[in-house]
Amino acid sequence: MPEATRESTGEGVEGGVGQTALMVAAARAIEAHRPDALARDSYAEHFVRAAGRASAHWPVRPQQVPGGDADPLWGRLGRYFGLRTRVLDDFLLTRARAGTRQVVLLGAGLDSRAYRLDWPPGRTVFEIDQGSILTFKRKVLDGLGAVPRAERVTIAADLRLDWAGALTAAGFDPAQPTAWLAEGLLLYLPRAAEQGLIDTVDGLSAAGSALAYEVKLGTESAAIRDSPVYSAARHRIGVDLLTLFDGEPRPDSAGDLTARGWTTAVRTPFDFTRRYGRGPRPEPYDALAANRWVFAHRPGA
Repeated sequence: MPEATRESTGEGVEGGVGQTALMVAAARAIEAHRPDALARDSYAEHFVRAAGRASAHWPVRPQQVPGGDADPLWGRLGRYFGLRTRVLDDFLLTRARAGTRQVVLLGAGLDSRAYRLDWPPGRTVFEIDQGSILTFKRKVLDGLGAVPRAERVTIAADLRLDWAGALTAAGFDPAQPTAWLAEGLLLYLPRAAEQGLIDTVDGLSAAGSALAYEVKLGTESAAIRDSPVYSAARHRIGVDLLTLFDGEPRPDSAGDLTARGWTTAVRTPFDFTRRYGRGPRPEPYDALAANRWVFAHRPGA
């Protein structure tokens, strides 16, 4: 299928929030090689290795993880990302198979869903992120000779600012139902930017549209902030998630969507661990305990 591109420059994958995209890619690579994998992403390890020094020594296979699933970073947090990938894959494919023809990945990062998922014919996947991340991603995928399974349109934009015009200029049709995904994005946005994003999604969503996104509830205690998940990411790979997370009180975006007429369901990751039989389970002083996955649907189609 054809692929259109609109790109500019930005931070890249070697620092800041961009480095979290590499971290998730490494987790997806590890997950893909598990015998009981919930999701298989054959492109993920290529992103990790192509980034050079930033991730040169990170594991991309389960056997490269000391301690296996007991490892707080590549075991427990890695399995969390694997589970999240599967749940959101299922969300998007369910919408697409029900007739939704356009998908928008907000903060797409190193997501390869346009390439690895079995899309029905005639679907378009719009990916919005920093231009430098999209450029890095394009170079890696082009080097592999990868071909998307849906029409893929990439749009360089800062999601903290106005991005609606760039999306519609790239061919997005607000009169058609859309499946929206903000995977691992809202945690890093200022409160006002999250509210603006929700407002924009609402304004661009026809009846029958759906949105999935991840949030953290409340403020985590000092004991949780000292948990092995956060400390391992900080000390072993230099990713300080607590610094990257926006510290402002979070808006009630699910409540906002409900007030606008959407139906919403708020789930914990552990709900899906039980459903799939794999993934992280609750533990004391849990860095994952405040995470919620929200699924919203605009009725009418």
